[in-house]
Amino acid sequence: MGARRKFSAEYKREAVAMLESPGVTVRQIAADLGIGANVLGRWCRELRQEPKQAFVGHGRSRDEEVSQLRRELARVTKERDFLREAAAFFARASK
Repeated sequence: MGARRKFSAEYKREAVAMLESPGVTVRQIAADLGIGANVLGRWCRELRQEPKQAFVGHGRSRDEEVSQLRRELARVTKERDFLREAAAFFARASK
């Protein structure tokens, strides 16, 4: 069994907001997002019951996730550039 996925409050609010479109069902939206229809229904109920306190969990905000991904991309780019330079150096040295 896989690890439990965690979603940010912002993601949950956006998922529930998608239900306001005419002609869509909970099942359709849930399938599009790759989550269970029961989960999306629960998010909808939680938001209706107490909008201010809904979705207090351990999910990360989108800004936090984007900044973390940018840091990781910068690190991986540096590693790639270093390996490219090292490969060129050793190619010149072997001639």
